[in-house]
Amino acid sequence: MKEKNMNYDVIIVGSGFAGSTLARKFAEDNKKVLIYEKRNQISGNMYEETLDSGIRVHKYGPHIFHTNDKEVFEFLKQYGEWYFYEHKVLGKINNVLVPIPFNFKSLELLFPKEEADEIKNKLLKKYPDIQKVSILDLIHDSDKTIREFGEFVYKNVFENYTAKQWNIPISEIDKSVINRVPVILGYDDRYFQDKYQFMPKYGYTKIFEELLNHKNIDICLKTNALTEISINDNKIYWKDKEYKGIVIYTGEIDELFNYKYGALPYRSLDLVFENYNMNYFQSSSVVNYPNEEKFTRITEFKYFSNQLIENKTTILKEYPKKYDYKDDSSIPYYAIINDENLEKYNKYYELVKKVPNLYMCGRLAEYKYYNMDAVIARALELYKKVGNKNEKSK
Repeated sequence: MKEKNMNYDVIIVGSGFAGSTLARKFAEDNKKVLIYEKRNQISGNMYEETLDSGIRVHKYGPHIFHTNDKEVFEFLKQYGEWYFYEHKVLGKINNVLVPIPFNFKSLELLFPKEEADEIKNKLLKKYPDIQKVSILDLIHDSDKTIREFGEFVYKNVFENYTAKQWNIPISEIDKSVINRVPVILGYDDRYFQDKYQFMPKYGYTKIFEELLNHKNIDICLKTNALTEISINDNKIYWKDKEYKGIVIYTGEIDELFNYKYGALPYRSLDLVFENYNMNYFQSSSVVNYPNEEKFTRITEFKYFSNQLIENKTTILKEYPKKYDYKDDSSIPYYAIINDENLEKYNKYYELVKKVPNLYMCGRLAEYKYYNMDAVIARALELYKKVGNKNEKSK
């Protein structure tokens, strides 16, 4: 689709959850919105496609919706049907499949009964009325038994997995990443404990189609916005003319400024899909392989889609790799957060702040990790600031 007019109030770069949420909100506010999308489909990395077998797969890796944010869930419910889904993950530890995050069932499967009971009792006494505890707290505990248990989990569940995922020494991993690794103090084997846990009945792509189905939204697919938009003297130019409307950018911030301070590093993934003539390949939707294999996990999509397709299944193996910004086929998945990279990002953001009508939203534009509910919340927050108050987000 080409631009229908030259009087857009808002131009949005990217059609993932950040861009699509903002587009919808502005459109409902009777603003004319143009979305530029590099790919040949909407929905960014959330894109779901249906294979010849009829199985729906997440083309860019698995996505599970979970949140405690009622506003976000109520927003998404408007654009499709959802069904209740509680995500459960297994991990292969010492050749045994155990629940991840590590919980008391995992403990009992891997430790002798007497030792497991001692660890459980000490944990419950040390952390009463607490549902989960960070692995960092455990490995720095004053009690020797708890500390050694924490070190076991750290080594067998986290250390090698992280080395594969990030390809840097464990000492260089940002503590916020390590803090995302909890131990559950009980038998709750759900991967998430959020209040709202659902999957879209007909897939994420259908959600995006409804989200962007508005008379005030136009979409240009297969279009690199940076061939149409430029920044000079702290002003935005669209098609070589100064543009005074709102521009929301959800892509890589370093690319926007032509890598002036160098490329920001990311980790990417080599996604390998495999099809099998069987009902199910594994006993859970996701099985992590922190130690033995080169891939980090296997996802089986029929568990997500709730599809009843006989003797057919599709799995995905994820092989972490370095992101290469010069390679168009390489996809930036995870920002590598450290002081040096954040300092570089902040240099780019200083350039953003000089442009009055330019706003960043999303994991690439803001160089941070977002769950999908968090990026939707961020987009809703930005809309309230920009759309209602017309003030620059700080």
